[in-house]
Amino acid sequence: MKNIIHNIIHPTHRTSKRLPMPENVRKSFRRYSCAVFTGATILGLTMPAYAANDPLTVVNNLSTFIFGLIRAVGLILLGWGIVQVGLSLQSHDPSQRSNGFLTLAGGIVITFAKEILDLIIA
Repeated sequence: MKNIIHNIIHPTHRTSKRLPMPENVRKSFRRYSCAVFTGATILGLTMPAYAANDPLTVVNNLSTFIFGLIRAVGLILLGWGIVQVGLSLQSHDPSQRSNGFLTLAGGIVITFAKEILDLIIA
C-alpha cells in the first residue's frame, strides 16, 4: 500500500525517444498545418454581406459615413483652434493668434464640407 501511494505522489518519469523525421517531411507538415489554419481562419471569419436592393443606397450610406468622419475631424480642429486663440489672448502672442484663427477657420470649413459641397453642386 505504501508503494502505491508513493508511486502516485512520486511517479517515475519515463522518457520516450522521438522517432527521427526527415527535414523535408517536417517542412511539408509545417506548410500543411499553416494552410489548414489559414483556411479554417478564413472560413471561420466570413460574414454575410447584406446588400441593399439599390446600389445607390450603398454608395449614399458610404458617403454619409465618410462625411461623418470628416465632420468629426473638423470639430476636433475647430476645438483646437478655439484653444489656440484662447491661449494667444492670454499670452499676447500675435503669431499664435493668427495660427489659432487659421485653425478655427479650417475647422469650420471642414466641419461644414458636405453642406458647402451641396450648395456648390445644387
